Amino acid sequence: MSKKGRDDTPKNLAEYVKNLDLEQFFSKLGAANPETLSKAVEHFTTKEAKKRDKIVLGYFGEKGVNRIVEAITERLLSPPTLRTDSKILDIGSGSGFFTAKIAKRTRSKIPKVSFYAMDMTPAMLLTLKKKNTEIVPFIGIAENIEGSIREAKEYAGIPSKFDAAFSTLMLHHSIQPEKVFKSIKTILKKNGKAMVLDLCEHQFEEFKTEMGDLHLGFKLENVREMAKNYFPQIKIEKIPGIGCECSGRSAEIFVVLMLNST
Repeated sequence: MSKKGRDDTPKNLAEYVKNLDLEQFFSKLGAANPETLSKAVEHFTTKEAKKRDKIVLGYFGEKGVNRIVEAITERLLSPPTLRTDSKILDIGSGSGFFTAKIAKRTRSKIPKVSFYAMDMTPAMLLTLKKKNTEIVPFIGIAENIEGSIREAKEYAGIPSKFDAAFSTLMLHHSIQPEKVFKSIKTILKKNGKAMVLDLCEHQFEEFKTEMGDLHLGFKLENVREMAKNYFPQIKIEKIPGIGCECSGRSAEIFVVLMLNST
């Protein structure tokens, strides 16, 4: 990606989202419930966009955040080895809190990798843009990344395929979680890899109102089945002991690594 592309993206992104009809946009991408998604965007815009980083840090603490970042980065840097010019996508990046940290650590080993961040909430991406991290943001939904990329070409040069993709704590916000795995498969290069990190099943109903969650985490066997439908090679592990330091609530975290051999 050229320097010109990076310089043009923020201005074009701001102009693009200014007059964007999100419900119509989500409908065009085939979202199951565009109205629900639009309401979710409103939730994150009014309640979280400007203070998202503080919310995440307050929930997981420095130790928890570092463990999440390490879990993704270690898998990005593990075999199959990324090329020096690899393109990496964060799916459901939010404000880029994790994206920026993961990009920094990955670039310390592979300096020339390019990072892209997709989210359905424009306010989150505009917050990410202000961080000057050389991460290219674009609007989209996890259930149709391929279509989101086509729409994004209006204001940014987004590649059609990626060497790696990851998502951190996005899946439980998805209306159709299994469709997310299928969507990830479509944008990975042959021998590419993807990681999905999210909450194990829990009983904290209040997360739906506090954080806009749609699912109370996931059973690992269900995650395994969703992933196996699209990826022949998967490995799923728990990252125990991460929870909310301020309230004593603790939902375990899992991460699934998927390799695309086709």
